[in-house]
Amino acid sequence: MQQLGVGLVLMVAGMGIVYAFLCVLIVVAKYASAFVARFDHILPQDAPKKAPAKVASNDDADIALAIAVALRG
Repeated sequence: MQQLGVGLVLMVAGMGIVYAFLCVLIVVAKYASAFVARFDHILPQDAPKKAPAKVASNDDADIALAIAVALRG
């Protein structure tokens, strides 16, 4: 019966340590994001690049080409 009590104490202690670590991790991540946001103007994000306009193609021609490549092999 004593081993069961020791096991429960170890379980509660382990879960408490994990819970405390996760709380500290959340606080550190929150302050780190605020710190990084403060200096975001130094290295601004690049503007997203536009995708090149897709040339209209015939699906049948693409399928025929794929079959020809597969058979040629």
